[in-house]
Amino acid sequence: CWEVRKHNNSEWCHFIRSNPDCRLDGGFLDYLDGVFCAFPPRLLPLAVTLYALWLLYLFVILGVTAEKFFCPNLSAISTNLKLSHNVAAFSLTCPLHGVTFLAFGNGAPDVFSAVVAFSDPRTAGLAIGAIFGAGVFVTSVVAGGIALVKPFTAASRPFLRDAIFYMVAVFLTFMVLYLGRIRLAEALGYLGLYVFYVLTVVLCTWIHRRQRRDGLAPAGPWEPELPTDVEEPESSGTNSSDYGEEYRPLLPSRESSLRILATALSPLDQRKWRRKPWYWRLFKALKVPVEMVLLLTVPVVDPDKEDLNWKRPLNCLHLLTSPLLCVLTLKSGAYGLYQIQGIFPVWALVTLVASALALIVFMATSNEEPPKYHCAFAFLGFLASAMWINAAATELVNILRTLGVIFQLSNTVLGLTLLAWGNSIGDTFSDLTMARQGYPRMAFSACFGGIIFNILVGVGLGCLLQMTSSQPLVKLEPDSPLVWVLAGALGLSLVFSFVTVPAQCFQLGKAYGACLIAYYLLFLCVALLTEFRVIRFPTP
Repeated sequence: CWEVRKHNNSEWCHFIRSNPDCRLDGGFLDYLDGVFCAFPPRLLPLAVTLYALWLLYLFVILGVTAEKFFCPNLSAISTNLKLSHNVAAFSLTCPLHGVTFLAFGNGAPDVFSAVVAFSDPRTAGLAIGAIFGAGVFVTSVVAGGIALVKPFTAASRPFLRDAIFYMVAVFLTFMVLYLGRIRLAEALGYLGLYVFYVLTVVLCTWIHRRQRRDGLAPAGPWEPELPTDVEEPESSGTNSSDYGEEYRPLLPSRESSLRILATALSPLDQRKWRRKPWYWRLFKALKVPVEMVLLLTVPVVDPDKEDLNWKRPLNCLHLLTSPLLCVLTLKSGAYGLYQIQGIFPVWALVTLVASALALIVFMATSNEEPPKYHCAFAFLGFLASAMWINAAATELVNILRTLGVIFQLSNTVLGLTLLAWGNSIGDTFSDLTMARQGYPRMAFSACFGGIIFNILVGVGLGCLLQMTSSQPLVKLEPDSPLVWVLAGALGLSLVFSFVTVPAQCFQLGKAYGACLIAYYLLFLCVALLTEFRVIRFPTP
């Protein structure tokens, strides 16, 4: 499909529509057909600009969905399942960030993007580039930025443990790329290694705490500092403090169902809007349409609230909108539009059943008290938010492939730059903010926990879902020599930190941070020069 630009511009549309390699699997929009057929050749720069803006907005959709809907529902599920927050979430009192549920929440955009990219051999390079690219970015730019912002003493044993596990994961991925395929046993091995990592973290933490309790292990610099006076994190989800809960009246009052619905669907608080700076308001204005659609289709259960975030009219409406969302986004609506016996569409059947269920729940509940089965809405919200993330990730992968065809770029370079940067930007700001607030060790530990999850679960689950009984393997053929540059750069970055951090007695200062950032800039230059064939490497 890359050869489309080599033809006369009058032949672009015919080439795109007649070449099977130019068909985009999944997704609601055909971006290749749009840029080469809907726009005349002289307006190609305009089409590229619109696609770039839509790409940025897709990252906003992914971030809002994961932060305000996916993660809160995961937290509610872990609470209802009576899971320890030491394992299920990021507790401020333990170094377990990125282990299970919170890692899944934070890494959801990365994992879903990898699953979508692995679904097509033509876009598998995007997944490899994004996973390796994010690894290099986080272990160099983010880790170096933390050291520059707040020099600190690293947590020794957690750092060594995470670095070893990550190096093993990178080595396994390098071997898989070298062999050019991944079999069922290898995909299960990725997931098994992550399970072993989780068990190792839990066991090490339990042993150390028991030693502390028995007085055998004094507190050392290896353990992340414990926050004592931290501002309460803003709760996420429907009608959260971001939407004006701090202004609720002191005395309870009965509200009509219509007023509850209108308040719950409003993502904007006027008082907060007036006191925020202009850039916050601009970004909020961009997020409002996304938040309104998500509020309408994704329920959120908040265990920290007295009413568990029960909004009777909205939650009953969710019983209709969430199932409709799932059937209309699964396989880009193919299942939802399927007609039973060629007469009755699936989406109509789902509408009838969901409407009846919503009516029964509305009649059997009250506005003031959540029902006993309210926890089931967390599972519904988890599924609905996962479908939103999957749909946005599918569009993201398709538009990146389209930009690669337009600019004659490999999927690997798009993955290590645009996709890796977009998926890592949220974690970058949160880790640097945590470091500025005085918790650099915690932020440094977070750098490794998240990317271990992304590479092991992203590659393992992404390939496992593409395997069938007739073909229990996935081919991973590098689309350019850049893959080997990327793998080598990530391995070298890990080895550098693994050697220099203990050599400095785990005292990380500004010199260490500056070296890591300079290393990333050097890697980026080499990667781009390799992509444009200024530097040539022999392929294995």
